Amino acid sequence: MSASKLPRLTEEYSFLAGPRSRFRELRFTMRVYWHFIRGFRKMHFLGPCVTVFGSARTKPDDPFYKQAEAVGASLANMGFTVMTGGGPGIMEAANKGAFEAGGQSVGCNIILPMEQEPNPYLHKWIDIPYFFIRKVLLIKYSYAFVVLPGGFGTMDELFESLTLVQTGMIQQFPIVVIGKEFHQELKEHVFHLKRTGMISEDDLKYLFLTDSIEDMENHLQQQAVTRFNLKTTYKKRWWFAEG
Repeated sequence: MSASKLPRLTEEYSFLAGPRSRFRELRFTMRVYWHFIRGFRKMHFLGPCVTVFGSARTKPDDPFYKQAEAVGASLANMGFTVMTGGGPGIMEAANKGAFEAGGQSVGCNIILPMEQEPNPYLHKWIDIPYFFIRKVLLIKYSYAFVVLPGGFGTMDELFESLTLVQTGMIQQFPIVVIGKEFHQELKEHVFHLKRTGMISEDDLKYLFLTDSIEDMENHLQQQAVTRFNLKTTYKKRWWFAEG
């Protein structure tokens, strides 16, 4: 379906279309506030997370789907909660791997006109109507990010994570890109950015490209588990009605 034929997400679409009445802007701001609070309450007691990004279009018989399952299982065995965008494809595969390995599996599902449903391998999920809130939640609770093959959305999430690390908006959490052959042109373009002075030599260290689950584990062990001493758990408080 072409973009021109897609039904519109009326609230966000209208908001981004330009200035509106003060009342409508205030109402939208309050809705955003409410969805942030919902997300914070839902996700507050997760263990240390790793967010896995990847395509929603990948089918279960695709090698990338199988690879994402292995990534999810590996992360769960390391003690991480696996967080995804909650949808199908590689998101589902990573959640499935964690779920079947006995780990914790969560999702931040986006509400789309095409009615994206949460995948069936989630212990906990939240439905979010706005992409920008969803992106905050996918980043806020994670100590690392794993990127598998995907499209525009996945590239957006990858470069958003890189930009936040590069600019010091978040700590230098590791970003692992799985799939050397698939991402070869991306790697070449990143080095082109370095050669032309658009990024610095030092910025290259934020990106770790591999095909190996073992290499991913070793990198995360050094750059996330050991570096940030990931043992923290949060105690629930009855006076906040946190069950």
